[in-house]
Amino acid sequence: MNLVEITSLDQQGIEVYHSLTEAQLRQSQMADGGVFIVESPKVIKVALDSGYQPLSLLCERRHINGDAAGIISRCGDIPIYTGDRHLLASLTGYTLTRGVLCAMRRPHLPTVDDVCRNACRVVVIDAVCDTTNIGAIFRSAAALGIDGVLLTRDSCDPLNRRAVRVSMGSVFLVPWTWLDEPVQILSKYGFKTAAMALSDNSIPLDYPELKTIERLAVIMGTEGDGLPAHVINSADYVVRIPMSHSVDSLNVAAAAAVTFWELRKL
Repeated sequence: MNLVEITSLDQQGIEVYHSLTEAQLRQSQMADGGVFIVESPKVIKVALDSGYQPLSLLCERRHINGDAAGIISRCGDIPIYTGDRHLLASLTGYTLTRGVLCAMRRPHLPTVDDVCRNACRVVVIDAVCDTTNIGAIFRSAAALGIDGVLLTRDSCDPLNRRAVRVSMGSVFLVPWTWLDEPVQILSKYGFKTAAMALSDNSIPLDYPELKTIERLAVIMGTEGDGLPAHVINSADYVVRIPMSHSVDSLNVAAAAAVTFWELRKL
């Protein structure tokens, strides 16, 4: 066990846990392709089970032989930076959840072709920037039968620390990548597209035909401005969630969960 006692907040190796921004982590020279941070033994275990490579651990001293023991036993000879709760709280800016953080190597992402090739249900996330929403969408996607996730470049990074935490590790369970081409590209994989939007020509989510579609890509937009007009106009279907009491919309994460359940492939 390669234990490293933290004696200073300037100690080499711990900068990934306190001084680097998310953008700097993505560019970190600590690993080819950058670094991301995972919090709590449960989520770290999901990442390890999914093949992600740990680079170092930050662990409250009392958890080394407790909650973190199983994680440590799987991580080989990587540095395990440790100290008491107060020191680690001053380092990270908050009290650690279950006392463990793990720096991991960012993966090489699959291509759009890889994500779509054998998928029947995918979601396209268009310009959703809130980390909590991204994490929640991934959790619902993993739980409710979505085979892949595609994100426009103006969406939040799914490996953002908070997004990973909110997803409870679901970002490691569903293949995902960035979509740099118009959503119409999905037609070449045999997908019909369903844009979730309020419009005069929209159909209800429980429209029977939707469930019969073999390959369906659901497009979700930010809850503020919604989907751009050109995305809505190019979709094969425009779909709304029927609601009561004159409520006109749901939070995008809640809308995604409802949609994934209703349109899951049976």
